[in-house]
This record gives sequence, structure tokens and C-alpha cells, in this order.
Amino acid sequence: MQLAQSHVSTEAVPWVPLAPGKWFRPVRFFPGGWSQLLRLAPGAGVALHRHTGPVEAFVLAGRRRLDTGEELGPGDHTYEPEGTLDAWYAVGEEDCIVHLRLEGACVFLDDDGEVAYVLDAGTQANAYLEWCRARGIAPVLDTAPAMSG
Repeated sequence: MQLAQSHVSTEAVPWVPLAPGKWFRPVRFFPGGWSQLLRLAPGAGVALHRHTGPVEAFVLAGRRRLDTGEELGPGDHTYEPEGTLDAWYAVGEEDCIVHLRLEGACVFLDDDGEVAYVLDAGTQANAYLEWCRARGIAPVLDTAPAMSG
């Protein structure tokens, strides 16, 4: 299956709040996955989660510290294969912005190692659409691939 070329100005897509100090800006939805910018205020983090598909992350601004202790900054790229279990958080004095391309889902775990919640293309598309709907804003992105995948 060949996908059509597309273009979106990320500035035209709103930052959608996820939690205090944490926002996402969807970039593209595709069958089985999505691409987004994730912005974290200093000290905000991404809780322990497992990937059911591969993930690529490219730091655009700020710094992020992985649960391994490794610190990444602008221009650093990571690849996480299916099954990766990790957590990370923003460090320093400026917001950390990371471009993520995800396939499958992110399964977040609680302190007992049980599933707390799951994020995937469908949940992210729904969050984006609901945020737009609540504010009377027309969605910029086509969420159909996420909704059918």
C-alpha cells in the first residue's frame, strides 16, 4: 500500500494538554501508529511503559534523562524496539520537545507492574479530536487512519 504525500505545518496544530507540565502535538496518524511532538516542562516525566511496536525519538529542544541515567539533548536520536520498557523525564531549565514516531501502543504500568492505561493511535486521535471539539476548533489532521487501524 502506498501512502499519499502529505504536509502539515506543526504550528497550525495545537498543543493538547496530557497532564500538568505535559502536552502533545499530533503530526500524523497512520495505520497502526502515529507521529507527534511531545513537550515536557522541566521535571515532568513519562512514566514506566512498554512499547508494543518500535519507537523513534528525536530531541528538538531541551534535555531528557532516560531511566538508564543517560541524558540526551537537541539532535540526539533513539530507537526503541518492540518490547522496550522505559521511563524518562525532562531536565534542565527549558521545556523538552521530542519528535516521536510510534507503532503499536505504549502500555503504562503502575507501581505493582500492572497495566494502568494504554496509549495508541486511536486514543491519541480521540484526545486530539475531543480537545478541538471542546474549543470549537476544526481539526487540522486527518485521524481516519488511526480510527480504522
